[in-house]
Amino acid sequence: MSFFISDALAEGTQAAAQPGGEQFILLIGMVLLFYFILIRPQQKRAKEHKKMVAAIAKGDEVVTNGGILGKVTQVGEQYLSLEIADNVEIKLQIQAIGTVLPKGSIKAARKD
Repeated sequence: MSFFISDALAEGTQAAAQPGGEQFILLIGMVLLFYFILIRPQQKRAKEHKKMVAAIAKGDEVVTNGGILGKVTQVGEQYLSLEIADNVEIKLQIQAIGTVLPKGSIKAARKD
């Protein structure tokens, strides 16, 4: 008799669903979320910065990542010279440029 009871219990239970299908979809969703929220915007900013740095020429007015305002006097492959005051030039890496300003920004800043 106990043989039949065991069969009845086994028949009443459902087979467990294959784990992994839902987890796999969740994992793919998380990867896509990270890509669109974190990775893609950072790549876009880096691409724009690279394009801006490549377009820097002599006479441009720039602000460095450290906040130094100056006018570009020489441009090399990796370094540039920046005039930050009359007869005061510093040499820095091109990648340290944060923003290229419109012409006349230095004169407007010195009046303040």
